[in-house]
Amino acid sequence: MATRLKSKDGEALRASLRKYRLQGNSEEFDVVELNNYLDAQYYGEIGIGTPPQTFSVIFDTGSSNLWVPSSKCYFSIACWFHSKYKASRSSTYKANGKSASIQYGSGAISGFFSEDNVQVGDLVVKNQEPSLTFLVAKFDGLLGLGFQEISVGNAVPVWYNMVDQGLVDEPVFSFWFNRNPEDDVGGEVVFGGMDPNHYKGNHTYVPVTQKGYWQFDMGDVLVGNQSTGFCASGCSAIADSGTSLLAGPTAVITEVNYAIGATGVVSQECKTVVAEYGEIIIDKILAKDEPKKICSSIGLCAFNGAQGVSMGIESVVDESDGKDNGIVRDAMCATCELAVVWAQNQLKQNQTQERIFQYINDLCDRLPSPMGESVVDCKSLSSMPNVSFTIGGKIFELTPEQYVLKVGEGEIAQCVSGFTAFDVPPPRGPLWILGDVFMGQFHTVFDYGNMQVGFAEAA
Repeated sequence: MATRLKSKDGEALRASLRKYRLQGNSEEFDVVELNNYLDAQYYGEIGIGTPPQTFSVIFDTGSSNLWVPSSKCYFSIACWFHSKYKASRSSTYKANGKSASIQYGSGAISGFFSEDNVQVGDLVVKNQEPSLTFLVAKFDGLLGLGFQEISVGNAVPVWYNMVDQGLVDEPVFSFWFNRNPEDDVGGEVVFGGMDPNHYKGNHTYVPVTQKGYWQFDMGDVLVGNQSTGFCASGCSAIADSGTSLLAGPTAVITEVNYAIGATGVVSQECKTVVAEYGEIIIDKILAKDEPKKICSSIGLCAFNGAQGVSMGIESVVDESDGKDNGIVRDAMCATCELAVVWAQNQLKQNQTQERIFQYINDLCDRLPSPMGESVVDCKSLSSMPNVSFTIGGKIFELTPEQYVLKVGEGEIAQCVSGFTAFDVPPPRGPLWILGDVFMGQFHTVFDYGNMQVGFAEAA
């Protein structure tokens, strides 16, 4: 293990980790505690440089690069709200300058490579290549735990260097995600072993079938006790700690979401606006209110003097808001503004109120959800079926309470389906991505030495 740091940043990092000694042997492994943001983002602290500069990162098994924001990020507003790496303050910094551009499912980032020491828990990885880039989120960056085959710029992943530099006794790391966002500890990533406090029974292991991602073969998918038939002859899947939901081919995800009564999040919010605010919107249009101010006047959008602004923008920078309702407000604001435009056009055609509402609701049904999100009725969880996945010949079952994410509280609470459509074309696909919705229920082991992935019930 690395020498303990004596700086204040080192003390902060040590406060976020714990050390365990397994019973019956002298094996020691490194544990980094994670924060849980709405069951959708799990991130922990690392240090880069000497003395270490701290960053909150997602430990992402679905990518292989380490990146953090750079102090040279001058013009992105997003960079103003996150920690930035300052090379001039590190005695172990080495210039590289090679450019990098990385594409993720939710967007792209660009920057350049540098070389410095990286501290993960008590482990100090020397001469690591972090790319200095940025993405808007609750975390500062990503630490990729995938294989070098998918590393942009062929940069050596942090995990490879941990193994090569002899920092872990066993070439294994594991995840436990706490699905209770109210708890102080949101989860753990363990380097060099497994924390026996956070799983029950034995793990079911399946071999890695294609290096790059942690990919393996998966069997049938069941809704209730009924086979969907889609994976009866086998499918490919990856365990991805950096993906919030559980993604799969559109054909079967559509069936799953239909079975649980899920509808597109934008379509539902659009109809909610019509039902709750339709009459007010029409009254304000008839009263000659300025159209751009209508949605802000009824509390669905902020107003900046020129146009309505999504309330979600405020929540990105408001760290005091522990229960971010930005997702709900974003959809309500956007659909309210659409409803105003549609109602205006129909009123010009002298349509009745009933016809206007029917017309807008028809248009609501045709609105796509930008990221494929679907929502369910929060009151219907007890009547929804379980959804199961067959891995290594064993059934791994998710209950409605486990595959539905609740956003917000009280009357504005929204329940989001944990299943989203994502089509990967052949030869890599079709492919399932078992993200945090799945890994939150099943303790997951990434066994680099034996090239296998293991799952056991989380505890």
